[in-house]
Amino acid sequence: MRAGGKGLNLTRASYVFHLDPWWNPAVENQASDRAHRIGQTATVTVTRLLMRHTVEEKMMLLKEKKTRLYKALLEEGRGEGASISREDFDFLIGD
Repeated sequence: MRAGGKGLNLTRASYVFHLDPWWNPAVENQASDRAHRIGQTATVTVTRLLMRHTVEEKMMLLKEKKTRLYKALLEEGRGEGASISREDFDFLIGD
């Protein structure tokens, strides 16, 4: 993930595979965007591999919730609190 976000331009790549999710969705987006640079002529396919019932699956659900919160706060002008709650933390590490 880190190599994909550090100035690496992959204009000949047509497939991007995310094997481990990152806490910050912008880091993943930046890594995917490295294959969408000027000069890219092929269609780029981004694939994320996740196993069910893992902390990574829970991370993805938590990121979806954070994205909804971000949109509510910054794009729609409403918000329900800008922090991760204890329930969010328990969800991530619990059953």
